[in-house]
Amino acid sequence: MDVARLAEGLHEHTAGFATAVARADPDTSVPTCPEWPLRVLVGHIGQAHRWAAGIVRSGPSPVPDPLDADPGFTEEWSGWLHEGAADLADAVLVADESPVWTFFGPRPATFWLRRMLHDTTVHHADAALATGTEFEVAPDLAADAISEWLEILSDPVTPSMRPAFAELRGTGQTLQLRPDTGPGWLITRTPDGVRWARATGTADATLAGPLRDLLLVFTRRLPASRVTITGDRDLADHWLAHTAA
Repeated sequence: MDVARLAEGLHEHTAGFATAVARADPDTSVPTCPEWPLRVLVGHIGQAHRWAAGIVRSGPSPVPDPLDADPGFTEEWSGWLHEGAADLADAVLVADESPVWTFFGPRPATFWLRRMLHDTTVHHADAALATGTEFEVAPDLAADAISEWLEILSDPVTPSMRPAFAELRGTGQTLQLRPDTGPGWLITRTPDGVRWARATGTADATLAGPLRDLLLVFTRRLPASRVTITGDRDLADHWLAHTAA
């Protein structure tokens, strides 16, 4: 996915997020982020965009605490959110493919645009679920969000940051995501960690459904009942239980 589409997607889902939280009570609970009221979720998005922009421009800095973010008054949220997204997109466009710091070693600056796009997309879903508004995601963005999450889960650095992900190791068990259109994802749990490929075939467990719902189940924003699970249900449940984003 090129930088223009990543930037377009970031602006699209930042706008969708801003619409979902407009005129909402800042103290509204967010069921899919149970420790955060809506104000903290809003703060996290704007704060994360600015933090990532700072990394692209100046190098690493401590991960900020969402509880410290100040998005301002409710009527200021939309402008503040759009400013943060624009700051990140501008920083990445200037940096182009220059290597920057990431948790996984030096990567092109577009790493942070892609990471923040998909973080914003999933949190857009959180905001929509909390406020009873609609959530949609373009198929290309939903597919890339799933692939990016699998890239993170399969990176050998990840279990050192999130020890629970080490539980995803296995002895060859396979799990498949099968969307209603396009190729799926075939995941293999090996002793060394998660391996995956864009493929459709046979697997020990298969989750099938619309791409949007697969993304939201895979990121634990919707219950597993929203998709069709065949094969080893215990394997599917174990995966979902150990991949909370």
